[in-house]
Parts: sequence; structure tokens; C-alpha cells
Amino acid sequence: MLLVDDDPETCDRIAQVLEDDFLLHHVSTVTEAKRFLREQMPDVLICEMVIGRESGLELCRFLRGDATFDRLPVLLLTSLATLSDKVAGFEAGADDYVVKPYDAHHLAARLRLLVRVKLLQYPTED
Repeated sequence: MLLVDDDPETCDRIAQVLEDDFLLHHVSTVTEAKRFLREQMPDVLICEMVIGRESGLELCRFLRGDATFDRLPVLLLTSLATLSDKVAGFEAGADDYVVKPYDAHHLAARLRLLVRVKLLQYPTED
């Protein structure tokens, strides 16, 4: 999993929540995320909507505009909680949307679901 968030406390908490089930990489800018994604493809991208002066929505649009990332599930994890925020997230290409504060078990379950759906949609060829 790749987490894109510039808040160290959020990153630490998510790392603790996911450490037993997932290998988590963390970057704190959209630029770093793009660099990471050019080198390796995570199972899921977890992204804040506001990353300093950058936008998680712009990252979603970038990913959805590049066929290389068609199979990459994106979960927006943010404190932006209005209906228009959620709609904007889905319209930008997010597959799921979780509002902070979140329940750790719920977040882990949503991520497992995204991985399961990805495997069902794109089974590995043996």
C-alpha cells in the first residue's frame, strides 16, 4: 500500500493500524507519489485530499488519465466530509472514501475489500 499524506501523526496511526495486514509505504507529496508509482505499483493507494498545497483529487485525476494505473484502487482518507467533497472524490476517480476520524477496523476492512475486488476484477494469469 502507498499512503500519500503530509501529516506525520496520521501516517503513524495508519501504519499502526495496518502493520499486521499490509506493507505500507509513505510519501508526503503528490510529486513523491508519482515518483514512487513510476518505480513500483502498490495494491492500493491511500490518499488525503489536501496534501499541503497539493491536491489528492489532482493525483486521482492524473492516475485515471494514465492507463498504467487503471487497476490501482484509490481510497481517499480525509477529514473533508460534505456530500460535495465525497462526490468530487468519486468524480476524480476514487474507488472509496473514508472520513477522518475513522475506526481502525473499518479502515482495514475497506482496504481488504479493495484488494479483494481488484483480485476478482483482474485475476492473475498463471
